[in-house]
Amino acid sequence: MLIGPQISPVDELIATNLQALRAEIAAAAASAHRTVDSITLVAVSKGHGAERVRAAAARGVTNFGESYLQEALPKIDALRELALSWHFIGRIQANKSAAIAKSFDWVHGVDRLKVAERLSAQRPHYAPPLQLCIQVNIAGERGKAGVEPASASELARSVGALPRLTLRGLMCILPAGQSAQDNRHAFHALALLLQQINARGGALDSLSMGMSSDYREAIQQGATLIRVGTAIFGPRPSDQDP
Repeated sequence: MLIGPQISPVDELIATNLQALRAEIAAAAASAHRTVDSITLVAVSKGHGAERVRAAAARGVTNFGESYLQEALPKIDALRELALSWHFIGRIQANKSAAIAKSFDWVHGVDRLKVAERLSAQRPHYAPPLQLCIQVNIAGERGKAGVEPASASELARSVGALPRLTLRGLMCILPAGQSAQDNRHAFHALALLLQQINARGGALDSLSMGMSSDYREAIQQGATLIRVGTAIFGPRPSDQDP
């Protein structure tokens, strides 16, 4: 008797999780009178091995988010034949900007002109422009990353003028444990800020907002990129996946 290919428990978990997540995304999009195609799922794979990324890619996921450079680079190299799109999420240390500029397709989280200037100078001439989102501290958390909303327009103007970069939009991370209403309010504020920047001559088309706990509210308020980890891969070993 022939035995078909065996599916590992991890593969089965990821397949089940993705099916449920896609149904939730579709429902949230429908409630906002949006199409599913207007929303890009970025699977946050930090803390998970290359085989889990491969399992998600086999089920149609093409965008993956990483935050730890030393972990991400071997993973990117091991999966290079899959032609995935890699997103760096989080603060960028000066000594790591060159590797990020070389190895990633998107960067979410630029909140200082100096960082953008380094990425611009270090992006290889043979590579397409690096896609950027500016991180905004939209919830006004003290000590948290992100430019203040009042300064976002000026930063966008300066970043948008740099070569080898394409400024695509705005990004935020909300405080954990907020109510759905507070989440919607903050996401709406970020969407309004993007509109204000565009009204002053910007050409932004992306809102990177929403994680495993709040992507539904983000979609309702116009998110075009949602960054989901736990709902796909399960908890990381440190149990801190977004």
